[in-house]
Amino acid sequence: MSVIIVSGSVCTGKTTLAKALAEKLNFRYFDVNKIITKYKLAEGYDRKYHSKIIDEKKLAKVLTHLIELNKSCFGMVIDSHLSHYLPCKYVDLCIITKCNLKVLNKRLKKRYLKLPDKVKINLETEIFDTCLVEAQEAVHNVLVVDTTKKINITNIINKIKNKINL
Repeated sequence: MSVIIVSGSVCTGKTTLAKALAEKLNFRYFDVNKIITKYKLAEGYDRKYHSKIIDEKKLAKVLTHLIELNKSCFGMVIDSHLSHYLPCKYVDLCIITKCNLKVLNKRLKKRYLKLPDKVKINLETEIFDTCLVEAQEAVHNVLVVDTTKKINITNIINKIKNKINL
């Protein structure tokens, strides 16, 4: 079974890409936000960042368990800006979505219309390549995908095939 995680800053196109990959590859799609809710992994709410507080180790444990439970399926795509916290031994490929800052700023402002601090924080996350750096530090096999323009899923699948054995 192949496990692909899709991570990246907020509004960089993770979910769009992850769902398209799962469909084209006939993999199961996992939305980590739904997993966090289902397994009650939120430990509070950070008012400054307008987000749930998640213990990455507990999340990784639940994701590892789900991988074990789904060993019989052909593959999995795990979608979340937190998915790169999963230990690399369980992951075949970590895709990091990136986006042009002007385009990302527009996407963030549309989503967080009344939260300018949230827009700023998420732009900074992209500027500093936080998800990419953390994925590399975790020694993931990384593929960076630019989602500024409409993605060509066939090209991305070909890049995936060059990175892992599908």
